[in-house]
Amino acid sequence: MAGATIPSTENKISSQSTGDYNFALVSLTSLFFMWGFITCLNDILIPHLKGVFDLSYAQAMLVQFCFFGAYFIVSLPAGKLVKQYGYQRGIVTGLIIAAVGCLAFYPAASMHSYPVFLLALFILASGITLLQVSANPYVSCLGKAETASSRLTLTQAFNSLGTTVAPFFGAYLILNEAAGALASAQDKAAAVQMPYVFLAAMLLILAAVFAWLKLPHIEDEQAHDESSNVTGSAWQYSHLVLGAVGIFVYVGAEVSIGSFLVSFFADPNIASLEESEAAKYIAYYWGGAMVGRFIGAAVMQKISAGKVLAFNAIVACVLLVVAMMGSGALAMWAILSVGLANSIMFPTIFSLAVIGLGKHTSQGSGILCMAIVGGALVPVLQGVFADLIGLQASFFLPIICYVFIVYYGLVGSKPVTKLIAK
Repeated sequence: MAGATIPSTENKISSQSTGDYNFALVSLTSLFFMWGFITCLNDILIPHLKGVFDLSYAQAMLVQFCFFGAYFIVSLPAGKLVKQYGYQRGIVTGLIIAAVGCLAFYPAASMHSYPVFLLALFILASGITLLQVSANPYVSCLGKAETASSRLTLTQAFNSLGTTVAPFFGAYLILNEAAGALASAQDKAAAVQMPYVFLAAMLLILAAVFAWLKLPHIEDEQAHDESSNVTGSAWQYSHLVLGAVGIFVYVGAEVSIGSFLVSFFADPNIASLEESEAAKYIAYYWGGAMVGRFIGAAVMQKISAGKVLAFNAIVACVLLVVAMMGSGALAMWAILSVGLANSIMFPTIFSLAVIGLGKHTSQGSGILCMAIVGGALVPVLQGVFADLIGLQASFFLPIICYVFIVYYGLVGSKPVTKLIAK
């Protein structure tokens, strides 16, 4: 793997007051909210575009493939951009790119072209990737290393606030707009135009605000460290490599479950809901993640992050088994409750994976961001299984993902000291 991609969490923040740190954290919560909001809208787009273009489950999951595939392709270039120009410029650039992606939905709908929709999603996700590459490690730097998991979990809670609000936005402005029986396929496709133009405007406003803000500056400790010529690679740390697998399967499972919720609730054996009604229940899935992150931020001040991670993954497995084997309200609320179990997983895996990497933290962070590509591959794979064996039975795949996370929390996350020959 190529060299460093994201400024290290071992970096130092130039002399700033605690008030400056708090102001920066408050400002960054708006970014976490916005990219959570936009990401969750994919769960509305999937059933919408599936109907508009008469797609199979596997074809509809190309929405997530293109969106999360951007993380794999863009993470390394984004990390180099952030390293060269800094967090703040990375944030502003990411917001502008995301706005361009939102605006591309307008011609995609006018042309009634699924491939152009997928291209727009890739551009949008490229901007979101740059935001993540900038903001996640920056939050980790704004305070003590011992509380990085708690701090990142707290800011991720605002990401979940965005994912909680988004289903209502999508249900009313996209699915309701397209629900008319007499509406043509062209009209239904056009239902996404104005909502995404509105999002583009919000992103451009945020870009202007962050271009103006004065955020704490982070100095590269490597320039002041006599041992900055440390050799080797982040790949030599087993807890980092296993953490990357953990991020891959976690994001894959979370995204895959969310992507199928509307179709799952529309099943006559579950709730037989109309798409516009089913979409509103997605808020409970993401809302559970939000509540859990606020709780988890406090719990992990007292209990080992690895143990909390493993416990939550076990709960997720049990709930998915209930959703697979049950029916009606029991299956419906079981799968929605998985959101609560998901709550602390991403920030906890991320923080555990970069512990003790030293000068390789930058490269390790880049590897973890690339692992978000799990959100591109796992949903497509589950879509294939849904077409073959049925939607309800296909949830065995996320269960496998959570089993690995149990292992990582209890065993795989333990840092292995790297020995450097002198």
